[in-house]
Amino acid sequence: MFPRLGVNIDHVATLRQVRKVAPYPDPVYAAFIAGEAGADQITVHLREDRRHIQDRDLKILKETVPVRLNLEMANTQEMVKIALYLKPFSVTLVPEKREEITTEGGLDIVQHQNSIERTVGMLTEAGIRACLFIDPDLDQVKASHKVNADAIEIHTGQYCEAKGSDEEDREFAAILNSTKAGRKLGLAVHAGHGLNYHNLKRLLQVEDIEEYNIGHAIIARALFVGLDRAVREMVELIRHAG
Repeated sequence: MFPRLGVNIDHVATLRQVRKVAPYPDPVYAAFIAGEAGADQITVHLREDRRHIQDRDLKILKETVPVRLNLEMANTQEMVKIALYLKPFSVTLVPEKREEITTEGGLDIVQHQNSIERTVGMLTEAGIRACLFIDPDLDQVKASHKVNADAIEIHTGQYCEAKGSDEEDREFAAILNSTKAGRKLGLAVHAGHGLNYHNLKRLLQVEDIEEYNIGHAIIARALFVGLDRAVREMVELIRHAG
C-alpha cells in the first residue's frame, strides 16, 4: 500500500480572505479538484481567529468532500464543540498561537496530558479518529500513547529547514526513531509541515509513515501548473517511491 496524501487547502482560503469580500477562490472547489486528482484526504485548519478557513467552509466540506476530511484544530472548548457537531473523519490536535504565521512546533503532550486525554476521549466516543501533532521526540510519542490517541503526526519542520547534510541526518534520524516507537506502541504515524516535492523523497524511505499532509508546496505549485496537475504530481511522487 502507498502512503496516503492529505492535501491542506488552507492557503486557498488565505488568498480569498485577502480581499475579505471576494467569494473566490473557494477552498471547497479546491477540495473537489484535489480529490478528483488523487488526494486521499482533505486537511483544513480552523483557527480561532478564522484567518483562512471559515465555519462555512467546514460545514460544506463535511457534506461534499469526496474523500476523508481531517480537521486540524487547537484543544479548546470552542473547537471541540465544533468537531463533535460536524464529526469529520479525523481531528488532528495542534498547538496554536495567534501571532504565528504557521504552526511552529508540536503539541506538548507531556505537559498537558490530562486535558488532551479528555479531548481524545470525547473525540473517540463520537467516532472521530484522534491524531496528535507532535515533534519527533520519544517522550511525546509515549505520552501520545498514554492518552489513547489513534495516531500521531510528526512535525517535519526541523527536517525540512535543516542547514546542511549533518543537520538533516539528525532530524531524519529523529523522525525515523519516533516513527518506529509509535508503530511499536500501536499508533498510526503521519507526517507533515514544510514538505515539498524535493524533501519528501527521503522520508518516503520510512515505510511506517502511512500518511503525509502537504499544503503550501502543492498550492504554490498550482499557481503555475494548476491544482489538478500539482496534486497529481505529488501523488505520482509518492507512488513512484513506493
